[in-house]
Amino acid sequence: MSDAPSHDTAFVRDAMLPPAPAPASSVGPLGWLRRNLFSSWLNAALTLLSLALVAWLLAAVLPWIVHSSWTASSLSECRAQIKEAYGPEASGACWAVIRERWAQLIFGFYPSELYWRPILAFGIALGGMAPVLFPGFPRKVLYLSGAAPFLVPWLLWGGTVWLPVAVALGFVLGYAAFRLVTPFGGAILGTIAAALVPVMWWFWLAGPASGQLQAVLPLGIEPVSSRSFGGFMLSITIGVTAITLSLPFGILLALGRQSRMLIVKSICVGVIEFVRGVPLITLLFVAWLLLNYFMPPDTNFDIVLRVIIMVTLFASAYVAEVIRGGLAALPRGQYEAADALGLDYWKAQRLIIMPQALKISIPGIVSTFIGVFKDTTLVSIIGLLDPVGFSNSIRADVNWNGIVWELYGFIAALFFVFCFSMSRYSMYLERRLRTEHR
Repeated sequence: MSDAPSHDTAFVRDAMLPPAPAPASSVGPLGWLRRNLFSSWLNAALTLLSLALVAWLLAAVLPWIVHSSWTASSLSECRAQIKEAYGPEASGACWAVIRERWAQLIFGFYPSELYWRPILAFGIALGGMAPVLFPGFPRKVLYLSGAAPFLVPWLLWGGTVWLPVAVALGFVLGYAAFRLVTPFGGAILGTIAAALVPVMWWFWLAGPASGQLQAVLPLGIEPVSSRSFGGFMLSITIGVTAITLSLPFGILLALGRQSRMLIVKSICVGVIEFVRGVPLITLLFVAWLLLNYFMPPDTNFDIVLRVIIMVTLFASAYVAEVIRGGLAALPRGQYEAADALGLDYWKAQRLIIMPQALKISIPGIVSTFIGVFKDTTLVSIIGLLDPVGFSNSIRADVNWNGIVWELYGFIAALFFVFCFSMSRYSMYLERRLRTEHR
């Protein structure tokens, strides 16, 4: 037994302390406020200044939004109703113009009895994009993704059902040409045949074939002219189509620009540099005036389709450069690893290179898509009535002459919803693909 005094013996705790709750000032809403808004005197001062600015803005804007009229049929009647309800000095928003013209702002001149068609078309488009955008979606919905590119235009424009069937048959013919030519001519000739055969089918045979099928078995819905398209339906049609098509075209242009084949590289560089060097409004004028001259005689090339082609081309060039930046950011070892595994060019791009390059390029790609969607308002310059074009025609009405903020505020709010949704989805995608820190 030791003779050392008891106060020289090291203290050893033989029982665990019960867990104590965290300080109230570091958890919950109070802790969040302290960490994010009042972590220092400068942060606290900026927070108070920002709150004062927000309060001042709300005090100025909220009364104008709330003191409003929803039932007037003209701007003068709207102002009279506001003064009668809130006093002679009151001023407020005239939301009655939105109530009266919301159908034009959303659907343009599309026949009102056929509104169900664009609604169903955009529902099918969203349903088709869902399994592509969200991996947790049932894989069986991918069948809808494959059918949506043919169903959506048919619902919007109407006409015979055999035309989208003939267009889909072009892809089948292209695949058959690739399978037949590749064993004899190699992958390059097979790819060329897979590209040429569908184009020839669509330009010269798809129309007559669908006409013959319609004569034998007439199936279709009422056709609607592109001149009836307008409002947000037109912006969404152009924007969603251009965004969806520009990504694969941009990937091909980026790969072509890095290709060792001189002709392919020269063509891709020429397309990218030419499109990036020309303003979008110039391309829209080309679509409006000149593109029809390059088509076969008596071809009635739809104006909306021409605009979609030009906007897609414009977006593809910018997406290609963003993806090229992602490809350049990859270390050389990734390419060497793909070669070491014995993968051919397309498998290496699909399995190793492109997933990493796209992950790096997500912010730039989404920024390009948001810009493209907002640029759809430029079509009003060539006579298509997007929401901004309709707002001008509404303001030209003698009943609503002088109204500004309500129309532009409504249009800005809807554009913000779409663009903010794309931005939030890109952030979700970046978090889901951030695998290196798991």
